[in-house]
Amino acid sequence: MSAAKEATGAATNTATGAALELERLHAWYGESHILHDVSLAVQPGEVVTLLGRNGAGRTTTLRAILGLTSTRRGSVRVHGVEAIHLPTHRIAHLGIGYCPEERGIFSSLSTEENLLLPPLLKGNKAGANGAMSLEELYALFPNLYERRHSQGTRLSGGEQQMLALARILRSGARLLLLDEISEGLAPVIVQALARLIVTLKARGYTIVMVEQNFHFAAPLADRFHVMEHGRIVKTIGAAALQAEMPALTELLGV
Repeated sequence: MSAAKEATGAATNTATGAALELERLHAWYGESHILHDVSLAVQPGEVVTLLGRNGAGRTTTLRAILGLTSTRRGSVRVHGVEAIHLPTHRIAHLGIGYCPEERGIFSSLSTEENLLLPPLLKGNKAGANGAMSLEELYALFPNLYERRHSQGTRLSGGEQQMLALARILRSGARLLLLDEISEGLAPVIVQALARLIVTLKARGYTIVMVEQNFHFAAPLADRFHVMEHGRIVKTIGAAALQAEMPALTELLGV
């Protein structure tokens, strides 16, 4: 069966309506087996956070969703479409935006050129449902409007993080994979990012965050998956968070 037919068939065969489903996902870098039997589901409009110590497999989970690991096995369904055998560019066109920890800003380009460079996902138009126009992005990120003619090298760390987020919103992606977006930033910028997550959730975006900063993620997420050694070892809903804090403290050292 061709990848296109396989994807179409999978799209009509889902019953959960989940934006993202991982089922018994395994992933490798070369011969190193990193992810072991990872299963989770994220519903449209949810914010889900992957917690864990460094090396637990959280970033690898995001990369495996996009096919950026050497090998992966199991099931990755995006809006019901089976993506485990699709190339990365095809997976992105299912409506996924990835903000990596290193941000990936083009330093020689201006802020506005960075925003205009990536293509819109198929079926999206700037200002239409999904793809944000420059005007909408500048309303969300006033700092970027002020720095729209500045080169990437002249932006602060916080401004670079805002630009990385704005760029994926510009593409029309509705499922966002965010890797450590609060790391190393000033508290005022972290607070601004938290307000942004709340705004995006209210607009129906689905967000999967990898976060080391538990205090940033705690008030934002609907559910928390704690990872150790490439496995999900605990899942906690927002309503049970306070009751589970002793266990979280032991697992994370928060």
